Amino acid sequence: MAHSPALAPELHGPRVVLEPLRPEHRARLREIHREPEVRRWWQMPDDDWPEVPEPDTTKYTVLEDGRIIGFAQWYFEPDPDYRHAGLDLFLSAEVQGRGLGTEVVRVLCAHLIDDHRYHRLVIDPKLSNTPAIACYRKVGFKDVGVLREYEMRHDGTWEDGLLMDLLAREFIR
Repeated sequence: MAHSPALAPELHGPRVVLEPLRPEHRARLREIHREPEVRRWWQMPDDDWPEVPEPDTTKYTVLEDGRIIGFAQWYFEPDPDYRHAGLDLFLSAEVQGRGLGTEVVRVLCAHLIDDHRYHRLVIDPKLSNTPAIACYRKVGFKDVGVLREYEMRHDGTWEDGLLMDLLAREFIR
């Protein structure tokens, strides 16, 4: 399946729907992005986020019962010798701890593996983000290694990241 963010399908899990990003989602997503529990793991958004044009990235709004509860995105490496996809997500603090993050990751991984035929997926949480790391491990992601001083914190200091990957054959549905 060819990748076209403009033609992204709606994705469904048991409790969540990943709906392709639309302009009317912007205000609520920016509110969630600024929550202290989310902001601690994500960089401050640019003024035009989440609508910043990124031709190799597909962006989704995460909904539960029709309510916007978060954001997910995936991107890809087009070089056939290194072909893989990566993903990122965040959920509002009000819904964290209910397994919805694991569900979002499973839905997105199933789409990338089944529909796009990616054999390897990557994700790179901050090393200190133990809840996210536990979520990714539940789906089958394995630790590849620590990315030292990988991302600058809001205070200007550096924080380590954890590179994780998932091979399609290791995906835990």
